[in-house]
Amino acid sequence: MKAAEARRPHELLLPEKKTNSNNPQRSPQHSRRKRSKVRTSGVSDESPQLLSKTDIALFRNSPKQYICVELLQDGYHRSFSEVFSLLRSDQDRRVTPELESASLHYPPLEEQRGKLETMKLHLSRAEEAERTGSWTTVCEQRLLLGRYFSAPEDVWLSLYFYHSCADREHGGCSRQATEARACLADIYLQQDDLEQARQQAELCLKQAEDGGWLDSSGLSLRLRACQVLGKIYIWLADAPLAAADYDKALKLLHKGYSMATECENKLIEGEAVFRLGLTYQSSGDQDKAKEFFNTCIKIYSSLQDAEGLVKTYKAMAKSLESEGNIDETLQCLEKSAEISRSSGLQNKLADICLSLGNIYYNMSQYVRAYHYFLQGYEVARHAGDVALLQKAQVMVGLTCALPLIRKYSSEMESASSTALKRLAAWKEARGHQDLSADPTE
Repeated sequence: MKAAEARRPHELLLPEKKTNSNNPQRSPQHSRRKRSKVRTSGVSDESPQLLSKTDIALFRNSPKQYICVELLQDGYHRSFSEVFSLLRSDQDRRVTPELESASLHYPPLEEQRGKLETMKLHLSRAEEAERTGSWTTVCEQRLLLGRYFSAPEDVWLSLYFYHSCADREHGGCSRQATEARACLADIYLQQDDLEQARQQAELCLKQAEDGGWLDSSGLSLRLRACQVLGKIYIWLADAPLAAADYDKALKLLHKGYSMATECENKLIEGEAVFRLGLTYQSSGDQDKAKEFFNTCIKIYSSLQDAEGLVKTYKAMAKSLESEGNIDETLQCLEKSAEISRSSGLQNKLADICLSLGNIYYNMSQYVRAYHYFLQGYEVARHAGDVALLQKAQVMVGLTCALPLIRKYSSEMESASSTALKRLAAWKEARGHQDLSADPTE
């Protein structure tokens, strides 16, 4: 009994060997039959393997403890400090009032083993490369981390690693650092931080001018920077345009147009040209506005962009109307209505019908005005656009009422009994009139 208690723990797992006193020596055939029986039964005669200290630590410690201890044990002290600092930043962010509610939807970074393992892998590689002066590798590893943290809740980590790649003293002008700047410009643009986006995109363009570099997906970094800058300059023009500072707005829009043509992106080019037309229109230079609108029509026609064509024809009509060219104005609006109707752009069609109705109303052509107002009403009703529907209702009623007022105004001014009888007869009959009838009758 004491001997059994003294056995080592792993020996307790082994089956006891039984001996046969009647047959102490077994034949080779018997041994082979027994081994064959063991193999066919699937029972292994190997003893179970013991867990290592690393395996035990993996299960016993939290992801944060395990990763930090491993980094220190392997000698990556800088990586440990960086990871620890990021974990503390995550804790601070989660108690920030504006982020507290959003942070409840995902676990803390210190509990996400996969992300911590990825950080440990690439940061340790970057630190190893830094020791040997391989700055390109350092930037490559940090660029990989920036791309890895692409989830919305990890944007702050993505920004951190892209900046740690692009803003380095050594390697900051490498292809990897230039790509990191392009990524930073994209993120800041998505966050509506236009100044930061412009700063990063301009630095990216400057570094990529002579490099001829491609990003990780095979796109030219120079063209990518031009594309982002085209959008940024167009959006930056909103503020001066709202303040009626047309010179500054036009300067920014011309920059955006130049960038768009360089990156050969017709969508951005079309938007820049359209915005230039609108700005010249607002400044009173209708000739320049029409010039850019005509260029815009060519671009959107090549792209088969129906919505772009509709808004451009309508803008062109406004410039023509301000010059008194009513016939050309009506032609542009009719063209815009035709494209809207064929492309299923119901909201656009309702608005254009009201614009056509207004022009005919101002020309005292009430029959045509009524026709377009009523058409706009029907389209807005089917589209469910309440604002346009209410506007159309008012205009339909006004167009119906005004000819009747003019028709019976002389009767109201007259004091004769015959005029009063005609007014009384019209009053009795007006409730039974069909509103879809010709309002001038």
